[in-house]
Amino acid sequence: MRRRLQLMRELGLAPVWRLREGVAAANLALTSPRVIVGSLPSDQPAPEPAPVVDTLPVPTIKLSSVPPVVPATKQKPDWLALQQDVMQCQACSLCQTRTRTVFGKGNPQARIMLIGEAPGAEEDKQGLPFVGKAGQLLDNMLAAVGLSVDDVYIANVLKCRPPANRNPMGEEVAACSDYLRWQIDHVQPDILVTLGRFAAHALLQTDAAIGTLRKGVHQYQGIPLFVTFHPAYLLRSPGEKAKAWQDLLAIRRTLGKMG
Repeated sequence: MRRRLQLMRELGLAPVWRLREGVAAANLALTSPRVIVGSLPSDQPAPEPAPVVDTLPVPTIKLSSVPPVVPATKQKPDWLALQQDVMQCQACSLCQTRTRTVFGKGNPQARIMLIGEAPGAEEDKQGLPFVGKAGQLLDNMLAAVGLSVDDVYIANVLKCRPPANRNPMGEEVAACSDYLRWQIDHVQPDILVTLGRFAAHALLQTDAAIGTLRKGVHQYQGIPLFVTFHPAYLLRSPGEKAKAWQDLLAIRRTLGKMG
């Protein structure tokens, strides 16, 4: 309980926010064999559930349709070959300025797949996504709803860092598009979550504002797709954290309904 309150304070949501009853029930979905979850020793009592505080409701969101997804231009490689292809990629000019490619991290059989836009400076050094300040915030956001890196798979639209963290260019997104499609096809998540507008625009083939896209559940190749803010944006705009919290609750509620 103390750990959860600390996380909520970091998110700017404590002491008012708590997990709603429906979200607590959704935690049962993590017992699926597709997700790695530890078990308590038989002599250790289960933790007490968090108290329910009805403040803002978990949003009810409608399903929206998007244009059909353009198929990959090449045959899908296996998982290890895909990692090698990304590591050796020279499809765009970013290969000239990167330190390391950034493939992904987490559980490749997870039920939830998170997709950001591009690596930052720390990710470029370590070769892993979301390891800087934005990554720390993302870890805290997931922990606040009972998720860890073992319960999700995390990737980016771009596999190389744009110089000075500039916005991704269209030709760069296109050069990486097959890699992301193949990652999604390998993981086969029950739910996709895009973090930030570039990831949402890349997968949904739209230029609609993120505030509009957040209001619906979309579809990507038959997979429910949620749109929420990028953690880096939340660090710059902490007043939006409450909206991101609502998005997380909606995602967990949907996962729980899937069983």
